[in-house]
Amino acid sequence: MVERLKPIAISDIIDGAVLRAGLSAAYAERGDDARGGVKVLLQEALSNGRAAARERLDAGENGQAVARLLAAAADEVVAALYDYTTTHLFRARNPTEGERFAIVAVGGYGRGELAPFSDLDLLFLRAYKPTPFSESVTEFMLYMLWDLGLKVGHASRNVDECLKLARGDYTIQTALLEARLVAGDTSLMKQLENRFRKEVTQRDRAEFITAKLRERDERHRRIGASRYMVEPNIKEGKGGLRDLHTLFWIARHRYGFTSMGQYVEARVFSREDAAAFRRALEFLWTVRCHLHFVAGRAEERLTFDLQPELARRMHYEARGDLSAVERFMKRYFLVAKQVGGLTRVLCAKLEAEHAKSAPRGLQRFLAPPRRKAPSAEAGFHVDGGRLNADDNALEIPANLIRLFAVADKRGLDIHPDALREVSRRARSLGPAWRKDEASRAAFLEVATSTTHPGAALRRMNEADVLGRFVPEWGRIVAQMQFNMYHHYTVDEHTLQAIDVISEIERGEHAEQHPLSSAIFSKIINRRALYLAMLLHATG
Repeated sequence: MVERLKPIAISDIIDGAVLRAGLSAAYAERGDDARGGVKVLLQEALSNGRAAARERLDAGENGQAVARLLAAAADEVVAALYDYTTTHLFRARNPTEGERFAIVAVGGYGRGELAPFSDLDLLFLRAYKPTPFSESVTEFMLYMLWDLGLKVGHASRNVDECLKLARGDYTIQTALLEARLVAGDTSLMKQLENRFRKEVTQRDRAEFITAKLRERDERHRRIGASRYMVEPNIKEGKGGLRDLHTLFWIARHRYGFTSMGQYVEARVFSREDAAAFRRALEFLWTVRCHLHFVAGRAEERLTFDLQPELARRMHYEARGDLSAVERFMKRYFLVAKQVGGLTRVLCAKLEAEHAKSAPRGLQRFLAPPRRKAPSAEAGFHVDGGRLNADDNALEIPANLIRLFAVADKRGLDIHPDALREVSRRARSLGPAWRKDEASRAAFLEVATSTTHPGAALRRMNEADVLGRFVPEWGRIVAQMQFNMYHHYTVDEHTLQAIDVISEIERGEHAEQHPLSSAIFSKIINRRALYLAMLLHATG
């Protein structure tokens, strides 16, 4: 067990006053030729911050705290550099209104989180058009930051330009959503914040949500549509950090909140959801920071060759039949599954709010597709296009499984409230539930469905119901086999196999698999085939 570390402030690592005094002394000694000495002082401060962050990470600090420490170290360096530049090199002795200037962190850096080898995204914010002062300060600072070895994403704009670009570019709008002043004119930053809120975020909320969900879907298609790939991209992959950040961006844009506590108070998330969000964020940041430090670069893919070292650094040990690396990756996949659950919760909340007023484009991304017109069934009802359970219906054990059977049969997604409740209740049920005839019948209906059994079983798996009802299955949930021959976790591999035989049965692979398609109708007991496929990897 790793001991809890004492809190640390950036002032314990980098003394801003001492750093600025050193920079001033270098200028007093060398004048305009002090560049080399200035670089040494800034590099030392940056190195101290990075070393402290790595030391705390190795000692067991969570990665989100480390990312915040790295961002704070960057703040100290950027702010000290700005003060040096505007005090000694390009001082506006009688500054005009047009020479008001601010250095603004945007994107992830604006959020106050920075991975060890990530870019530093900066906005050089002017009051009006470029002036010799603003151009000189921008140029000197950029070249110095590059000399320090930092990768800097940058833009130089005034407030009007920021707002105009943000209205037509949701990437820029997202970056400004997390903008934060690092140095310079406070009133100029306030002007940007106030106008951005009034002229951008309050005007196109639905369009922003649509754009971010479309962006998420396109990213998943590009990186991989499953969150259970055994070499996951922890930043861009499904169930990774970007999915959590997307939830935060959408919620912040829609509600204007800046803390998870506010989302709980507004009932966007339950306390349980908020706790899951925090745990997932801390774990994924921990993995990402270790990954960067181990690779020595901005590596986001958790490849086979790096997984054992990360398992060691994060203090995982072999237990039972699982090696240390398999236990580490199992935790990763369980966290990725939680991220999927949080996504469903927020989308359901947004859909309920926009059911009548949202543009059709937004409904396309929020509302689940309907394959059949929904109809009532005992114990259940349709709630905002999703299947939900009637009051007290889930007190009947069989209904914990019937929920999935009905959703499959009616072509409906399941409401997050119902999923949360079946997950909670399934944890308290034992052998009697598995012997219950009605529950068994409902399970067979799901597992051998003639519509989409793979999707229905996947829903049961995501809700932790499948592994509770079939304990043998529970042992393979989120389990990877540490070798180069499998692309997915054992449970996802099996569910994809179910998908394939279901597609063959429906005649969707007549050209690719003519023999399998031809003989399927001759199978005497199709239920036995589906159950054998479902359980083939359970031992």
